[in-house]
Amino acid sequence: MEALWFLIAVVLAISDELHSFLMWNLLNGFYIVFAGIINSYVSTTLQGWLVHEGIEAVFHFFILTIVFLNPLIGVIGGLTHFIIDLAHSVYGENMSHIEHRALHFVIESLVFMAIFGL
Repeated sequence: MEALWFLIAVVLAISDELHSFLMWNLLNGFYIVFAGIINSYVSTTLQGWLVHEGIEAVFHFFILTIVFLNPLIGVIGGLTHFIIDLAHSVYGENMSHIEHRALHFVIESLVFMAIFGL
């Protein structure tokens, strides 16, 4: 139980890699068509991007909830990931893939450490 925060951060990192693999390799054609459908319903590119990030957060919610059998962990993980994605996109940091993963892992670890590790 002491390392629960670490396990959650690891599963969230794996979930993010799984999401990237599924969307850009396995379901690429569907993802492009789906983005077009979303774009037809929203007014701005920003709204479309927020919908995309929201759907990604829901994906992480389901993965974390299934793995840990705890919807609260899923909500916190999805919301944390969503906020980090918004923050580093707003600040315009141009990061490599490993830097992006490290940023997420460190911040998500700190959040879950504060909640479950204290």
